Amino acid sequence: MLPTKAGERLELNEQGLADAKRSLDQGAVTPSYGPWREDIIKLLNDSLATELVCVMRYKRHHFTAKGLASPKIAEEFLVHAQEESVHADMIAERIVQLGGEPDFSPSTLVGRSHADYDESTELKAMIRANLVAERVAIEAYSQMIHLIGDKDSTTRRILETILSQEQ
Repeated sequence: MLPTKAGERLELNEQGLADAKRSLDQGAVTPSYGPWREDIIKLLNDSLATELVCVMRYKRHHFTAKGLASPKIAEEFLVHAQEESVHADMIAERIVQLGGEPDFSPSTLVGRSHADYDESTELKAMIRANLVAERVAIEAYSQMIHLIGDKDSTTRRILETILSQEQ
C-alpha cells in the first residue's frame, strides 16, 4: 500500500485480482471488462475487413502497375499491401484475445469494409483510390480510438499503432 493525501492509502481491489485469476478461460477479458466487448469486436471485424480489402486492392494495383511497366510504383503498392496485411493480423489476433472470431468471410468483406476495392487500370486512378482509402482508414481509426477511449486500453494502443503507420 502506498500513502496518499490525508493519510489515505492506495490499495488494489483484492477481489478483482482473485476474479481475474479465476477467469483465465475468458482470455484477455476479465470480469471488470465492461459491456463493450461485443461492440469492440464488431468495430475490429469491420476494420479487419477494411485492411483485407486494402491488401487486395494494393495487390491488384501492384500487378497491374507492373504490367504497365511501372516497377517502382508497383513495388510501392506491394509494400503497402504487406503493411496492411500486418495490420489485419494484429486486428484478428486482438479479436481472438477478446473471445471473438475474426470474420474473414469473402462474401461480406467489401460490404463491411470502410474502404472501397478498386479495379483501376491507370496509374493516376490507382494512386488516387489508394490515397482516398488511406484517408478513410485514418478517419475510421481516429473515430474508433475516440469511441473506445479508456474502455479497452490494449485495443486502443493497437489501433494507435496502426493509425501511426497509416499516417
